[in-house]
Parts: sequence; structure tokens; C-alpha cells
Amino acid sequence: MAVALALSALQQNINLFYTPSQIVSGEAPVGTRIRAGGMVERGSLKRSADSLDVRFIVGDGIQRIPIEYHGILPDLFREGQGIVALGKLNASGVLIADEVLAKHDENYMPPEVTKALKDSGAYQQFTNQKGS
Repeated sequence: MAVALALSALQQNINLFYTPSQIVSGEAPVGTRIRAGGMVERGSLKRSADSLDVRFIVGDGIQRIPIEYHGILPDLFREGQGIVALGKLNASGVLIADEVLAKHDENYMPPEVTKALKDSGAYQQFTNQKGS
């Protein structure tokens, strides 16, 4: 019984990573906290004029998902760069994030995002955009 409770608690604390393609295809669970990541699409960041609400689009070269977040984005959050967001996917396919992570080095891309872009064949496209 104690082992089952411990495993259940551990499973609830594991935040699996999903790409936008996996989310769009229905692989990510709705209403469960997950990690999602990709490249923030240029021109997609929309800030509320009277609150800390932001909305932006993250893509993996194949699919894209909207992310909504209430809070202050990391200082190094930029369009055209890789991020990882933690939150819950709603029934409309929007990730309601409670945390957004961006790394300090402008050339850094989270490992999960790099792998997802390479798997989709879009990695070269995004690395070429960074140089322009």
C-alpha cells in the first residue's frame, strides 16, 4: 500500500515533455500538468494592456500551439527562441502555463526543444533564422 502511494505521488510530480506536434495529435493529456516547448513564433507575443496576461505561439516546425501565461516572463524570453512552458492543456488545445523557462545564453535551446526540432526535420530552419 505504501509503495502504491509513493508511486502515485511520484507519478503526479513527473511533468512529461510534449512537442506541439504531440499536443495537436492528442498525445498530451488534458488537465494534467505537462512541460511543452518549442520555438516562440515571431510576431506572436500579445501582452494585455491592463494585466500580466500574455499569449504567444510555440511551434516545432510542423505544428504550433497557443500558450497563455499570467505573470512576468523571464528577462531572456524572446520571439524566435526556444522555451519550455509548464502548465495544463485545456480542452481547446491551449496550454495554460504557470511557469515559462528561458535560458541565459541567446544561443541556448532547451534539450527537449532541440530534439523535437531535429526529429521534425525543422532544426536547420530554426538555426538558420537565428543567424539572420
